[in-house]
Order: sequence, then C-alpha cells, then structure tokens
Amino acid sequence: MHALSRVFRGKVLDALRCASLAGELPLDPADTALARQTRLKELMRHDWVVYAKTPLAGPEVVLDYLSRYTHRVAVSNERIVSMDAKGVRLRVRADAHGGKRTTVIDGETFIARFLQHVLPPGFKRIRHYGLLSAATKTDRLARAREALAMPAANAQAREDAAAFIKRVAGIEVSCCPHCRLGHWLTIEALPAATGRRHADAVQCRGPP
Repeated sequence: MHALSRVFRGKVLDALRCASLAGELPLDPADTALARQTRLKELMRHDWVVYAKTPLAGPEVVLDYLSRYTHRVAVSNERIVSMDAKGVRLRVRADAHGGKRTTVIDGETFIARFLQHVLPPGFKRIRHYGLLSAATKTDRLARAREALAMPAANAQAREDAAAFIKRVAGIEVSCCPHCRLGHWLTIEALPAATGRRHADAVQCRGPP
C-alpha cells in the first residue's frame, strides 16, 4: 500500500503540474507560479492514503454504488421543470429526508455546471482490463470459454438508441415536436466539421 500511495501521489501531482503549465485550469485558486509551487510542496509533504480491501457486504454492493455514477447523467430529464428567458428551473433536494424544492439557475451557469461532468477527450468513464479489455476481449473470452469447456455465448440482441428510448421511456424520438403526428425523415448527411461527428439533415414527412 505504501508503494501504491507514492505512485498515486506522483501521478496526480504530475498531472496537476502539467495542466497548470498548459493553462487548462482557468478556475485554479493558485493563480501565480509561486502559489502553485507552494501548493505542490505542501502536497508532497504528506503521505497519501491509498486503501483497498475486500468489501464487507460483497462486490454486488460496490457495483450498485458505482452504477449510480457510471450510468447516470449530471441532471436527469425529470429534474428539469421548465426553461425560459430567466433560466432553468430545477427540482433539487430540500433536506436529508427526501424533500424536494425548485431552484432557478441562469442558462450560462447551468451549462457551465453541466459541462463539468463531461469527461475530457481520452478519458473513459469505465475502463476494462484483462479479459474484458476492449482490444482483446473477443479473443480472450473465447479462449477462456474453451479452456473451461463452457458453451458458446448466446448472440446478444442489439437495438438502436431510438428503439431503446421507446422501450424504456415510451418516447418516440422520431415524432415531430411541432405537429405531433409526422415523423422525422433523414434526407441528407451533412459533412463533418474538423474534429466533430457528422450531422443529418432531417424533415417531417407528415402523418403516417
């Protein structure tokens, strides 16, 4: 654990140092070179604690806890009450007993806070290793099944995003939000800008 603590501390502080030098921390309270150097010295003075142990309640409890963060967005749709020129009205927690209240945040602040939950390029919310590593998963899982004399995996059913949203939320995303009768139809694929994914030009084709 002591070796892991030192490695973890070094990695984090090196990333912090590089980000400061690259100007990637516009809200950094240490806004001078002397303040940043002092902060690094203070952080290096202390031993960092990296602690790991078998969960007492079992791995299922850990997965349940982590899934609340890995499979949820910053603000769910049901929390957004309304939006207008004054800002975004959100439903938030009022107390520790599950009470709710509403608050209004101006649009610029709402977007800024929401984007703080968007991972930078190159970061992964869930990264798999070993048998489940994306680069070798297909081959290694097949070899593991063969070594354990396990039957072949069942073919996994696949569905697109629109079908998934309709199944779990009852929302028909292709429905025209204006007439509520017609459905959107892709008429052209627009070329992608540099570093961005392509977009589709769509039009409402009227009632089916």
